[in-house]
Amino acid sequence: MALATAHQEAAHAPAHNHLAINRAGLWLFFFSETILFGLLLSARFYLEGIHREELNQALGLLITVILLLSSVTAYTAETAIEHDNKKVASWYLFFTIVLGLVFAGGVAYEWSIAHFHRDEAFGSIFFTMTGIHATHVITGVFMLILVWAQALRGRYSSKNPWAVSAVVMYWHFVDVVWVFYYPALYLTK
Repeated sequence: MALATAHQEAAHAPAHNHLAINRAGLWLFFFSETILFGLLLSARFYLEGIHREELNQALGLLITVILLLSSVTAYTAETAIEHDNKKVASWYLFFTIVLGLVFAGGVAYEWSIAHFHRDEAFGSIFFTMTGIHATHVITGVFMLILVWAQALRGRYSSKNPWAVSAVVMYWHFVDVVWVFYYPALYLTK
């Protein structure tokens, strides 16, 4: 009996260790990305003090609400997988993808109507901050599409939620970055 229990524990240890390494790697990635985004945020204030050019306030608020709403849909998808509700998870992954694309489209539209030039200090930092953030959003959308495709095939469950959880954590991270970027770019004068 004790031998069978020891064998079962040994069989589960590699999977547990693998998951722990994945989580540690994800958190190290978040740490390095926090440094990048933080340096860009500090550069915004260093280069321009607290001055900013006029931006489309309504559009900035709208894309912010859309991105925050996408965190709700992502969380709902993750929670659904943890409760083995695969249909709800698939739908909410899809909604998150759509909201992410709408956000990216809003950023692209903002770029097309911005009233300043790329060679101005604020213009340079605005395009850099929003461009790098939008690149992360598009990367997140791509990862969400990959996870969504697998979710439609029934790959994830309460016993195997890691991929969904990891992508949702990434999505939340990108959303939190925007929570700091939005006021720095749109609200601070």
